[in-house]
Amino acid sequence: ISSFRMEQLIPVVNKLQDVFGAIGQSPIDLPQIVTIGSQSSGKSSVLENVVGKGFLPRGTGIVTRRPLVLQLYNTSNHSVPASPGSISSSLRSPGLDDVDEENDPADDDSATDENSNANLHTPPETKPKRKSKVAADASPVVLPGDEWGEFLHLPGEKFYSFDEIRDEIVRETDRSTGRNKGISNKSINLKIYSPRVLNLTLVDLPGITKVSVGDQPIDIEDQIREMCLHYISNPNAIILAVTAGNTDLANSDALKMARSVDPEGNRTIGVLTKLDLMDPGTDASEMLNNRVIPLRRGYVGVINRGQRDISQKRSIREGLKKEMEFFKNHPAYRSLSHRCGTSTLSKMLNSILMHHIRDCLPEIKNRITGMMADIQQELDALGTPTGDISRATLGGSLLSLLSKFAASFGNAVDGKGSSADGVEMNELYGGARISYIFSEIFGRSLMAIDPFDGLSDDDIRTAICNANGPRPSLFVPEISFDLLVRRQISRLEQPGLQCIDLVYDELQRMSSQCEPTELQRFPDLRDRMCDCVSSLLRRCVSPTQMMISNLIKVELAYINTSHPDFIGGSRAVAQLMEKMSNEGSEANRPPPTPHMEKADPSTPVGGNDDSYHTSSEREHHNHKEKGGLMSFIFGGNKDTRQSMGGLGSPSNMVKLPQVPDTMRNNEMPTDRERIETEIIKSLIESYFNIVRKNFLDMVPKTIMYFLVNHSKDSIQNELVSELYKENEIADLLRETDDVAQRRRTCGEMRGLLGRALEIVNEVRDFNTFK
Repeated sequence: ISSFRMEQLIPVVNKLQDVFGAIGQSPIDLPQIVTIGSQSSGKSSVLENVVGKGFLPRGTGIVTRRPLVLQLYNTSNHSVPASPGSISSSLRSPGLDDVDEENDPADDDSATDENSNANLHTPPETKPKRKSKVAADASPVVLPGDEWGEFLHLPGEKFYSFDEIRDEIVRETDRSTGRNKGISNKSINLKIYSPRVLNLTLVDLPGITKVSVGDQPIDIEDQIREMCLHYISNPNAIILAVTAGNTDLANSDALKMARSVDPEGNRTIGVLTKLDLMDPGTDASEMLNNRVIPLRRGYVGVINRGQRDISQKRSIREGLKKEMEFFKNHPAYRSLSHRCGTSTLSKMLNSILMHHIRDCLPEIKNRITGMMADIQQELDALGTPTGDISRATLGGSLLSLLSKFAASFGNAVDGKGSSADGVEMNELYGGARISYIFSEIFGRSLMAIDPFDGLSDDDIRTAICNANGPRPSLFVPEISFDLLVRRQISRLEQPGLQCIDLVYDELQRMSSQCEPTELQRFPDLRDRMCDCVSSLLRRCVSPTQMMISNLIKVELAYINTSHPDFIGGSRAVAQLMEKMSNEGSEANRPPPTPHMEKADPSTPVGGNDDSYHTSSEREHHNHKEKGGLMSFIFGGNKDTRQSMGGLGSPSNMVKLPQVPDTMRNNEMPTDRERIETEIIKSLIESYFNIVRKNFLDMVPKTIMYFLVNHSKDSIQNELVSELYKENEIADLLRETDDVAQRRRTCGEMRGLLGRALEIVNEVRDFNTFK
């Protein structure tokens, strides 16, 4: 019973391949055996030996130019289903072990092909029925019509001549690739029904080549390699790596490619061909014993028909007998019968594939179930065609969509919602993004503003001088502080307005993420909803911007120098004096090794000695001694009178320069100017920080009240008032043609996946035979 149920697994996978072939895609990696190897290494001949018929194209160069998916069905002791691949078709168990090659009357496949040509495309009912007589060894009698092939691209058409099967493969290949050695990755699916085969699923791929010929592209090697990697990368694929036995195994392209996707060799089987062509005195026993390049599943040696055998039309059955005799009589292979022969390879592949399918079937079932759920969810989103719904029901559907969108939008803002694609698991979503804008973008940018950006010390000196007017003031003028701090506060308005724009864009983004999946059916309704939401948000932006501007105007209207956090003038002066005192003490500290000049003993210590007066002072003193004020008035000094009388002469008149259009202070500020500048800077920084703190707190509150909360609370009323109109409901809920087509496609796919799930469920308790 266990063996019979195990044999059910391969036909189950074959049916799944038919189902997914009907879908046009393969969403699930199905278990199969993939054959790879170098060009002319004997891959196709190995497959023909397994089938027992010559049906693959032959020739020189690259012959296999499209992937051939070959499904083998054993028909011994079982009735053939009228519709192979249907759900109710009976499952077949292999009977290769029961076939007696010596007594099989249909041993010569060439004779069978000749007789079957007359019966091509004839229904099975008109075929000669198998005789009820059974040999003593229970070997089945194979008559013409008991073996046939079917192509997936020709449904319902049976080919009883394997020559016709070969011709159809050539025609189908040329149809996609041309007649001059082009290749294509589109597969050809072929089923072969015979009592001589084991249930298998194999894929024959183009041989790995190095040089392009004919109309092949220059990168033919890369294309073939990519095609092979596409099939063998499937983790559920068994890799059949074919290598000619008369070549060095270390140079095998097939093993190299297989190792790239299966480094441990857990799902790779090595096949050694052309063992009869090895040089005398050499054999492949070391390779067959898995000692050269070890593989977990080992190697199998086979012998294919040579070109002479093909030219002499020697049948594959005769070739298999010759192969058996060769291994039986060869001294090196006589003890390796369990690793030699096509029959051994077929049984090994059948057993491996069955167990591999058994291990993969639970995952396949889970994948199909998951796909069914996704398709059903999409169908639910597509809903019932609106043409079949009454006007009253349409109105209820419209209100339901509007309410669902409004609720989703509100939940997203409040942090209670979730997106359809699960983006909230990977990044910030909804209201959290608005919080990020407030704290990380707006907050950090505002705190990074320097209170003196765009304000230099020269600008402050100029403002102080302008505030003094025509005469220097005794104290720092307060009006200069008022003027400068207003200028710096005004710079905060622009970041606040930009924060509004960022939140507005985020609300627009949020509204698009909150759209129900059902809304995709109605593009007109979706466009109108987007327009309504955008209009509502734009109306909310204007009062928000006005409020932000008013916040700055409020701060500029009254400079509160009595604020408890403001440093004030006295504290600013005290801090400046303390700073200057610290700097002065550092500057007046004596150096570590002072050099003092000795005083001259002859120099008097007192301050009345004339040597302490400069020459100009002495000259001035002499003038005073010679004259004085009274002498000047009454002409006591002649020289003086002459010099004073010369001032009025035109030749000695002093001429003032022109007044410049733009006046600036001197380049080097005085000590007084430096002190005044530092005091003003301390006052500006202190008051700017106070205003910035208030602005940083009020802007998020303003945006939340005027923009976010107002739009969240008003969006449903806005949508209903703008969109729920009796004469527009039918137009808003009109579906497009692609939506109807998508509904039909999803319905068909759901049906096919349902068939696939039923096929998998045909095998019960498959996980109990591990």
